[in-house]
Amino acid sequence: MIYKYKYKTPNGFSNLLMNSDGEYLTGLWFEGSRDSSKHEINCEEKYLPIFKETTKWLDIFFSGKEPDFTPKYKINNLTPFRKEVIDIINTITFGKTLTYNDIAKIIAQNRKIEKMSAQAVGGAVGWNPICIIIPCHRVVGTNGSLTGYGGGIKNKVELLKLEKNDMNNFFIPKRGTAL
Repeated sequence: MIYKYKYKTPNGFSNLLMNSDGEYLTGLWFEGSRDSSKHEINCEEKYLPIFKETTKWLDIFFSGKEPDFTPKYKINNLTPFRKEVIDIINTITFGKTLTYNDIAKIIAQNRKIEKMSAQAVGGAVGWNPICIIIPCHRVVGTNGSLTGYGGGIKNKVELLKLEKNDMNNFFIPKRGTAL
């Protein structure tokens, strides 16, 4: 059975929704975002221990601090490539960013191949079912473009600001996947 819970975020952010299989966090996404289509919305709402743990993590995060624990999560349909990308995303520390191209270069180096597609990395980043905890908002375009965030560009900007990133290094594209 799948369960859901709604987390009320601070002003400036859309609220968050989460899914669980009863034991693990299986989804975390911004309400009303294009990420909503990846998750179970028509299920029982219940405040489970994993939702309590995730809420505690989010409370710390939204207070502007990096939590010192990670709620236990499970990612369904995780391919080896997606796992590789998520493992790299999980190394991006609070207040830092990497580009899609940076991640592609790390994978190419790890695999001892000449080149990896930044576009393929973008697809794997965009697939991430657990936003913020798996910090895909910290992945940006090579030129500082804030592209490709399924949680919505407004939320990505606010997350980067919350982490005290220098927003002069980034811009919102006039058209593209971010909007």
